[in-house]
Amino acid sequence: MPEVEGFWAVVPAGGAGTRLWPLSRAGHPKFLLDLTGSGRSLLQATIDRLAPLTGDHVVVVTGAAHADAVRGQLPGLPADRVLAEPAPRDSMAAIGLAAAVVERTDPGAVIGSFAADHVIPDADAFRAAVREAVEVAREGHLVTLGVEPTHPATGFGYIRAGERLDGFPTALRAVEFVEKPDAERAAGYLAAGGYGWSAGMFVGRARVLLDLLHTWHPDLADGLRAIAAEPSRLGELWPGLTRIAIDHAVAEPAAAAGHVAVVPAPFGWDDVGDFASLSALLPDGDGPHVLGDADAVTALGSSGLVVAGGARRVAVVGMDDVVVVDTPDAVLVTTRARAQEVKAVVDALRAEGREDLL
Repeated sequence: MPEVEGFWAVVPAGGAGTRLWPLSRAGHPKFLLDLTGSGRSLLQATIDRLAPLTGDHVVVVTGAAHADAVRGQLPGLPADRVLAEPAPRDSMAAIGLAAAVVERTDPGAVIGSFAADHVIPDADAFRAAVREAVEVAREGHLVTLGVEPTHPATGFGYIRAGERLDGFPTALRAVEFVEKPDAERAAGYLAAGGYGWSAGMFVGRARVLLDLLHTWHPDLADGLRAIAAEPSRLGELWPGLTRIAIDHAVAEPAAAAGHVAVVPAPFGWDDVGDFASLSALLPDGDGPHVLGDADAVTALGSSGLVVAGGARRVAVVGMDDVVVVDTPDAVLVTTRARAQEVKAVVDALRAEGREDLL
């Protein structure tokens, strides 16, 4: 199918992926890694998935420390399409800056924001949902893609869908957007039905997104537009921008005001939040899942995940649901059940002053 005219992809590439330590580090975070064994990093796979929709209409927003690595992984992307944040200001500033840049380049453009570190196996279903979202966005809506929940997760936003939108195959009005509810509320949403996870994918006209932002955070919207107008002012203006997620800044209040629509996302989606998630993405076989050189792993009567990232032989004997991550300067051993706790190791190392390991 042809590219979508007037559609730009915004790809925020940030976050340290601390629950994937020691594989993911601050200097080489998870979006720069090949975590599926495909030969492409998560960032490259994201761009590959979007290319049939956008062509070269892509803007990547990343930290200044990672800009050169991003450009190296995406040699076909013009250098000025990689925007480097001087310091993290959360997702609204990152996405909003790209929106402001696109707005000046293509005033009527629709943008779609898609994180650089997500895995979506069914690219065709993804693109079909995005095509519908773009058409809904052309009518002035801010559109989010709603993923069918599989468990009462507390790390995602939830969208409550209402009535159908006339003229579109699957789009619905979004009645409510709740960012990261507690476990009790998440379980209630699942039991009630009608709720979808927000996968952090937002589609809308660049101008509409920034105008909505101006409604609730005028200084932030004005600052982003000022930087887009005069890029030399980035260092001056960026530190004073409000630090807030797009979910809180726009999605929640805009949904309450009736400006948000949701397109159901009929595809598998994973944000690879920890090693338990990672193991589920890798092919099944005898013994543990292996990321890296399978010939460097000897596993006897064991299951789980082994990441072979060093130069050593890794041997695992009689271990169920184990996680072993071998890198040149650090080794992690845990279980899939406790994979979420790896972030505590990062916190402990930081407290010890071991920045060399982070």
